[in-house]
Amino acid sequence: MAEPYREILVVDLLGGLGDLVMLLPAVHALARRHPAAALRVLTHEPGGDLLRGDPAVTEVITIGQGRSGAERAAVVDALALHRPDLAVTTTRYDGIPALLEDGAARAVTDLWRRPPPDQPVGERYLSILHAEGLIDAADVGARPRLHLRADELDGGERMMASWLPRENRRPPVLLVIDAGMGVKLWPRWHWQALVRLLRRDGYPVLAVGGPGGRPPPCPLLPRTDLRRLAAVFAAAGRRGGVVVGADTGPVRVAAAAGARTVALFGPTDARRYGLADATPTPADSAPGRIETARAAPAPAAGASVDLQGRPDCPHRQPTTISEQTCWWTADCPLSPAGPACMADIDPGTVAAAVRRAAGSDPAQAASPSPVSQGTGRR
Repeated sequence: MAEPYREILVVDLLGGLGDLVMLLPAVHALARRHPAAALRVLTHEPGGDLLRGDPAVTEVITIGQGRSGAERAAVVDALALHRPDLAVTTTRYDGIPALLEDGAARAVTDLWRRPPPDQPVGERYLSILHAEGLIDAADVGARPRLHLRADELDGGERMMASWLPRENRRPPVLLVIDAGMGVKLWPRWHWQALVRLLRRDGYPVLAVGGPGGRPPPCPLLPRTDLRRLAAVFAAAGRRGGVVVGADTGPVRVAAAAGARTVALFGPTDARRYGLADATPTPADSAPGRIETARAAPAPAAGASVDLQGRPDCPHRQPTTISEQTCWWTADCPLSPAGPACMADIDPGTVAAAVRRAAGSDPAQAASPSPVSQGTGRR
């Protein structure tokens, strides 16, 4: 019998929107196991917007980024306001685990502990919480899901309807062309080639945000807040739409909102950070990128695809990605032109993945859960 926790504090101050999305199943699993508890989440903006209105969360406590020591001070304040019976955190810097261990009746302070190189991060969190007796076994395989209000979903529908052609036979494709950091950027000329391929196949294409310079030759969604963007992704998902982008927070938001995704993995390992449901497994012995297509989370029916560029890169560190030589600078030891792993993902391969994710590839109908390894580098 679990202890009757009344105050639970979840701390995620890693700084990335995608990090918070990967933690969502743990937040929801804790709420299900401890329905009488007040569950508070301390995180950065704008990620806090994703949790506002979530019935599992009693309070969202957020801070900005930039001021040295702000995260530690926020933890001290949160502990002073509501002493938790249970504290859970993904954060390991600035003495924050020790603060929680001293300030809470019980603390689980390292959800990253001793990870296997091929275990998805979110699953690692859940397996540790289950081993600690804090969540149910049925929740260990849970996927991230977002909670959006009816009016927000209606707004996403209106925005999607205003953009789509009146008669479109293909589902929409949304391109998340920004990556948040240089090491994850897919080359601009690849985006341009992808737009041409998708338009040739009859898909309506829309770009979402973008780095400096020229956007790809397609309409650009006006900048909007995170919840409205999630609602647009949800509207795309209800139409069988596909969201394409690097391993970034917005692409994770899209998957959690119900859209199918084609995620482009370069410096990060798709086995650890992939958005689809199973570990990528080669289907043949041909060398090259790993490609995986699996059932997308409800409510979307279809498949999501993870594409791994340069799976043989000797510099990739699956369990310590921020220690890779390229991580902070995007200086690639394999190519002076930029990240070789991202450039290695061919636009034709991405277009084919979109067709499968959208359910318009005959190969998908023949194999409802296809797993294959592509050909070598183009």
